Amino acid sequence: MIRFVNASKRYSSGFDALRDISFHLDSGEMAFLTGHSGAGKSSLLKLIALLERSSRGQVFVNNQNLAKIPKRRIPYFRRNIGIIFQDHQLLFDRTVYDNVALPLVIAGYSRHDTGKRVRAALDKVGLLSKEKKYPITLSGGEQQRVGIARAVVNKPPLILADEPTGNLDPELSAEIMAIFEEFSRVGVSVMVATHDISLISKLPYRILTLKEGQLVNDTQPHE
Repeated sequence: MIRFVNASKRYSSGFDALRDISFHLDSGEMAFLTGHSGAGKSSLLKLIALLERSSRGQVFVNNQNLAKIPKRRIPYFRRNIGIIFQDHQLLFDRTVYDNVALPLVIAGYSRHDTGKRVRAALDKVGLLSKEKKYPITLSGGEQQRVGIARAVVNKPPLILADEPTGNLDPELSAEIMAIFEEFSRVGVSVMVATHDISLISKLPYRILTLKEGQLVNDTQPHE
């Protein structure tokens, strides 16, 4: 699903965010990306989502060489990726339903199909009863779950999450990780960037560790 081949990212300032990164993530695999603040976690996710392009090396997603995807095709490419941020970026003047429906409205789905998909996504994250609420009335954990529902409403084969539990307490963080595990179990590839070692060390998934832009450890679950 994801393959990095000696990929590097240098920003225009001259800062090397990533250096010679190589790894492969299989379809349906769940993995954590960790490392100190500034290690390159967000930059790596941005390369996968084509929010940035690599400076050297190659990045493949679903057998597509991202260097060969023209700018005009990037929005279509991203429809196959669910992206979740620490700041869930919800629209507070729209209902929960409307927030989750937004990607489908943009993609031109019918009202009937949109309704079915939105309610299925909300049911998956345990918020079906709150579709008419406004985000401001929800807890932090519930807002994050709305963000997850919006990211998966298109049924993407790949989910990327950047510090999705950074503002949550341990109990809510565990709940969010359990939701990601459910998606992985049905064949969705999941990559979660997090600094919460105490949480992810208890879970049976691969851990990729970055340090100063380099991949310094790739720990398999059985290790």
